[in-house]
Amino acid sequence: MELRVIDHPLVAHKLSLLRSRDTSSVTFRQLVDELMTLLAYEGTREVRVESWELQTPVAPTVGTRIAKPNPLVVPILRAGLGMLEGMMRLIPTAEVGFVGMARNEETLQPVTYAERLPQDLTGRQCYVLDPMLATGGSLGGTVKFLVDRGADHITCICLLAAPEGIAHFRELVDALDVPCTLVTAAVDEKLNEVGYIVPGLGDAGDRLYGLAE
Repeated sequence: MELRVIDHPLVAHKLSLLRSRDTSSVTFRQLVDELMTLLAYEGTREVRVESWELQTPVAPTVGTRIAKPNPLVVPILRAGLGMLEGMMRLIPTAEVGFVGMARNEETLQPVTYAERLPQDLTGRQCYVLDPMLATGGSLGGTVKFLVDRGADHITCICLLAAPEGIAHFRELVDALDVPCTLVTAAVDEKLNEVGYIVPGLGDAGDRLYGLAE
């Protein structure tokens, strides 16, 4: 697994605003969207392309376009939905699948409650969106879903990651023997005793959409 931490002033600026407890849900959603576009730019460096002949107003030339089959973007519900629009803005021809996972707050293990993915992903590049890589279980489980259905190149994009989550995620995906890249805005200090990233930014889903209780 390749870890890619994006070192850019705009990324650091927007992430700092996300961390503030005084940032409203409306502003938080906007910042996630903006930050996601910056991360997606870096995360799509290996997107597969092909050459094609085209005609400019002046002369014929050879251009570049995203190759078939189209990439698949997979936000992990529900917080990953806040990252989707920023990703699709860059690659609007991509298809979208969904995986719903919730963390058992006692065991800290992921529980799958929904899944909408193509049955055959042979030869597909996939981009998994999840704001927080905490324990790594949800992200690792989603990657395994994709690999089991034939995906052969996976990029995961997270706003934040914890060292423990990165280590666990690396262990899970390296065993799958499929190229995987993790793109994140920052690696934080640690997980606390209840599995939250420190200093982190709190619960991304709640800050995006409210408690929904």
